[in-house]
Amino acid sequence: MVEEHEEYNASKIMVLEGPQGIRKRPAMYIGSTGASGVLHLLYEVIDNAVDEALAGYCKNITIRLSQDAKGDIAEVSDDGRGIPIDMMPKYGKSALEVIMTTLHKGAKFNGEMYKVSGGLHGVGLTVVNALSEYTEVTVKKDGKAYRQTFAKGIPQTQVVQIGEVIGTGTLIRFKPDGEIFQSPVFDSIVLKDRLRYTTFLNPNLKIRLIDDRFNNHEEETFVSANGIHDFVVYLNKSTQPLTAVMSAKGKEESTSIEFALQYNNTYDEKLLSFVNNIKTSEGGTHVVGFHSGLTRAILNYIAKNIKNGAKQVKITGDDTREGLTAVISVLMQNPEFEGQTKEKLGNVRIKNIVESMVYTQISRHLEEHPAEGRLIVEKAVNAATAREASRKAKELARKKNIFDGAILPGKLADCTLDDPDKTEIFIVEGVSAGGSSKQGRDKSTQAVLPLRGKILNVEKAGIEKIFANAEIHALVTAFGTGIQESFNADNIRYKKVIIMSDADVDGSHIRTLLLTFFYRYMRKIIDLGYVYAAQPPLYKVSNAKTTYYCYTEDELVARTKELGDKVAIQRYKGLGEMNSEQLWETTMNPEKRVLKKITITDAENAERLFTVLMGLDVDLRRKFLVEHSGEVKSLDIW
Repeated sequence: MVEEHEEYNASKIMVLEGPQGIRKRPAMYIGSTGASGVLHLLYEVIDNAVDEALAGYCKNITIRLSQDAKGDIAEVSDDGRGIPIDMMPKYGKSALEVIMTTLHKGAKFNGEMYKVSGGLHGVGLTVVNALSEYTEVTVKKDGKAYRQTFAKGIPQTQVVQIGEVIGTGTLIRFKPDGEIFQSPVFDSIVLKDRLRYTTFLNPNLKIRLIDDRFNNHEEETFVSANGIHDFVVYLNKSTQPLTAVMSAKGKEESTSIEFALQYNNTYDEKLLSFVNNIKTSEGGTHVVGFHSGLTRAILNYIAKNIKNGAKQVKITGDDTREGLTAVISVLMQNPEFEGQTKEKLGNVRIKNIVESMVYTQISRHLEEHPAEGRLIVEKAVNAATAREASRKAKELARKKNIFDGAILPGKLADCTLDDPDKTEIFIVEGVSAGGSSKQGRDKSTQAVLPLRGKILNVEKAGIEKIFANAEIHALVTAFGTGIQESFNADNIRYKKVIIMSDADVDGSHIRTLLLTFFYRYMRKIIDLGYVYAAQPPLYKVSNAKTTYYCYTEDELVARTKELGDKVAIQRYKGLGEMNSEQLWETTMNPEKRVLKKITITDAENAERLFTVLMGLDVDLRRKFLVEHSGEVKSLDIW
């Protein structure tokens, strides 16, 4: 029997005009409707102002954050030339309205107004406008101020003159739409990192951040005199440098390249790359060229200047980058990014340009600074020696089936389903909380792995010690991914890895240790968005009739006021203080719980903080504690 199907014809074709298409599929343009998507809107506006700075017309940018009852509001102003407001006869609209409402338009396509630019797709402000509850644009040009307003991408007014002014520039005020975003709030910590590196990449550009949210007023100004040289110094402030900062810049045709690097006493490479001020988190051809040029310069230096020692071991490119902190910035016309979020550069010719410049400049520096050259070679030799020892240790580990066996750790309470897309694992602190979690979970989809105390500090441990650690062994075996060279994220047994630790200092420490391990040895599971942090409640507030769980101090105050007299307040120091029903209701139930997805930025910040607080540099730790002691709002005293 043939089933009848509804006829498929022209009447079934839907055309989404104006902002409708953007609002229907926002993730196509900004990657996510979560916290990163909210910031992406703000970045689009800031990047336009920075493009004015790159073109030589803007020296100051001010960002002001405020809020109303529904969410955050952002305002970005610059002293650039101001968005054009004259009419475009072809469209019967002003240039401002076309820019704010039409995809794939702008002054950055032909290379005349902007020689280099981060915004090349012509969609940025249109997307911001479409995904905002309202947008207000004020332009200062020719001694006059003009304004136009929009709501969800639709013009509410024409461009109107509102007064006379001195100077030029653009001010864009917008409110991310709560119908689109899960939580329309700007993360100030991530934003500050972005502003800081923007000023490092644009020497003498001043960016001022004013945050008037949360019944508070904060101001911070970002500016750098020495550019990416200062950037490397900043990145290395929690380490002990082994060399001076080496920096160079050059230009070939319309492409400008600048890089700075410094070796330190750590064992990991930290490379940040940028194209037209856009951070290329996934690297690209410019990074490949940098790596090739650096490796070739060091190996050539060894061949010419080192008589023995270094020639007894085979040094690879990875060995030459151990303990390296570097920043590379490329300014170019027509960069080919992969996707609207611009995380990877694809221009093939850039590889050779960068490689040639890096090789020449580093070779010259090594010849002129032989003491530093020997330190770098010694670092590479030690890395190669340790790598070979690690390889042998891992071969032994494989032979003993340390991670490859099918036997899951005994402490793991596994779930019954075996579909990674539908299952999740809770990494729980302590036996008591582990017991409650096992009793309260959904056994079909939720696995629980309790850890005994704090896992190994992988920052200061060798690979052999890591392989031998029982808690790390349990983690890796439960995940099923293997580790390092044998790591394969496709084999993961759960696509939600949830860190569930106490809401106190020790819990934060354990979460940081775990994030550091994931960042160092299983970074891909963070990249893929598999890692989360559970948000257990801080308080239970109840009276004779009602019980609430509160996750913040502000929520506690509000609920206490709501319940009135005879309120009982319980502060949860640890997960073990909740029974299985309470733990399920507050922290494990997918319909009610609050999870924070961990991003690479979260892991980088955790790793950086961990290096300071748990590293060997006592003076650096003391300095950090003194500088940040005033930020403590509550302190657990046992």
